[in-house]
Amino acid sequence: MIRLFKHYIPHSVVLLWLVDVLLLVCANEISWRLRAGQIGMEAGEFTSRMGAHAAFAAVIVMAMVAVGVYGTDALRSIRFAAARLLVAISLGVIALSFVDFLVRGQTFWRSTLAYSMAIVIVLLILNRALLSGFLGTSAFRRRVLVLGAGRRAQRLRDLGNRPESGFAIVGYIGMSEAAPMVEEAIARSAIHNLTRYVENLGVSEVVLALEERRNALPLKDLLRIKTAGVHVNEFSSFLERETGRVDLDTVNPSWLIFSDGFSSGRALSSAAKRIFDIVVSGLLLLLTAPVILLFALLVKIDSKGPAFYRQQRVGLFGENFNVLKLRSMRTDAEVNGAQFAAENDPRVTRIGRFIRKVRIDELPQAWSVLKGEMSFVGPRPERPEFVADLEEHLPYYAERHMVKPGITGWAQINYPYGASLEDSRNKLEYDLYYAKNYTPFLDLLIILQTLRVVLWSEGAR
Repeated sequence: MIRLFKHYIPHSVVLLWLVDVLLLVCANEISWRLRAGQIGMEAGEFTSRMGAHAAFAAVIVMAMVAVGVYGTDALRSIRFAAARLLVAISLGVIALSFVDFLVRGQTFWRSTLAYSMAIVIVLLILNRALLSGFLGTSAFRRRVLVLGAGRRAQRLRDLGNRPESGFAIVGYIGMSEAAPMVEEAIARSAIHNLTRYVENLGVSEVVLALEERRNALPLKDLLRIKTAGVHVNEFSSFLERETGRVDLDTVNPSWLIFSDGFSSGRALSSAAKRIFDIVVSGLLLLLTAPVILLFALLVKIDSKGPAFYRQQRVGLFGENFNVLKLRSMRTDAEVNGAQFAAENDPRVTRIGRFIRKVRIDELPQAWSVLKGEMSFVGPRPERPEFVADLEEHLPYYAERHMVKPGITGWAQINYPYGASLEDSRNKLEYDLYYAKNYTPFLDLLIILQTLRVVLWSEGAR
């Protein structure tokens, strides 16, 4: 994987993205020359259109990221990828047409955009058809040797067997006398020179997956492997990189303290994030005011009670605040006390079901963002009644409150809606990853991919 601004991106995605950008530029250039020839105009130098080509490629790529074109499902299925590509390219062309209408320039002609749209759809689908098999080969998978043959090694085996996995395990070495869970594991005693064994297998990374590290760390072996130029990684760090989450089953306080992350040098990023929150929340409230008022009226007509409701949530540093939302449940929804929403929850009203599905009920929360109680991106704020119980059952739950809560977040775009303790645990793993690896780049990815969640109603309940 390639680490970009503290966030890991698979090599296959990077390659696909680079080829896509090249094809987008080519498609726009072909369209320009085709249209210029039709109207008898001199096409001019290619370099004179580089700005237009870069803008075209940037907008289309952002649309593709937003709708999930570079997700694991899209990389595995041509049909899935084609459907997402059609949506992304359509949205991108609509956005460019709107920009062309506003500036009234000669950068994006509607006819040129129409040609570009048709050419790009063909080229990008062909690109995926040609690369889909190649991207899954060993050429784009790191060769990993696992030191360990127990439960942790078995977890790595299951992870490596996934089609979207970015690594291939070439061997397991049992480092203890205990019976191995991985049957094909080789005993350490059977290998005379571990460093030479690693070199002969062409290993690019060694992962330490010992069940018990006390007095069991093969320091001499690890030092020789490291000095031979092979990357050595610890189990929890490897899982964090490969899954985009902090594994609560294996993480410990010392790992959180000494691993990379939770950087204190965030003053500039935090200031930029706050400016972004103020500007965008103000614009969002201004632009969506008619929509909020319309659905507030529909909520009032559909069921008895107020159109809006305030609910106490836990925010930054564990401080409580009131969040404002459009009411989507009956007024007696919690007459028996606070409870998680369930699938096909009977407490949800008819209008409430719709506004939850398309996330319109979340729009008034922009007021909390404007006030500084929330951000657009961050862990979802939970209710105090649930927080007390979750902190008792889930380790490191309080650490998610060290960053400002958000309307959308890393957990929201990666994990479907859930209302159980196990679901809260899984979402916490994503929240900790966000808190540990926060950068404006990660915020941008989350904001873009939130469109995918809204368009396909992923996670709504």
